[in-house]
Amino acid sequence: MTEQEKMLSGRLYSASDPFLTQQRLRARELVREICQTPVDAGALRERLFRTLLGAAGKNLMIEPPFRCDYGSNILIGDNFYANFDCIILDVCPVTIGDNVLFGPRVCLFTASHPVDPSGRSSGLEFGKPITIGNDVWIGGGSLINPGVTIGNASIIGAGAVVTRDIPDHVIAAGNPCRVVRPVTGEDRAKWEAMAAQYQCGRCSNGNQNSAGQ
Repeated sequence: MTEQEKMLSGRLYSASDPFLTQQRLRARELVREICQTPVDAGALRERLFRTLLGAAGKNLMIEPPFRCDYGSNILIGDNFYANFDCIILDVCPVTIGDNVLFGPRVCLFTASHPVDPSGRSSGLEFGKPITIGNDVWIGGGSLINPGVTIGNASIIGAGAVVTRDIPDHVIAAGNPCRVVRPVTGEDRAKWEAMAAQYQCGRCSNGNQNSAGQ
């Protein structure tokens, strides 16, 4: 196996491998270009991100600054938004579903090192993949550790340190992150009513403006 194949499969590998080193340099050059784009150059940033990432669906928006190891191991679905200072260490696959929101300074770390200090000193390391389901919101300052899966329609509270899998349809928070409560039908009814009220207000304002004209 190549060092890249070992890395992606979660085996011990050497990050000093020439090919992996070249791939990291490629990613850093693209990230540098992204972070130096003008504020109003959204289309250019998106093109650069699509060159950097392994896959990305429609409606991709990542606010710079952004950092990653390779980029090519990051797979993103439709309607993704990441706020400022997102860091993704993608030595293993990072798979993100549709309709996912990241707050500022969200970190996803697939990379890990041997527990034994002599193993760390050898320069060998390994990783575990991270999977994030559909309709997930991860609050600002959260850290997602290697090997974690976050279920569909779940919310991770700001500042959480996620060390284990989180199931579907829950709110979880804390360090270490734990389930606080489920997301319920009452939550849906509340927010659907508030959205309807907002839309009704917009219609009323539009009618008033039309009458004024």
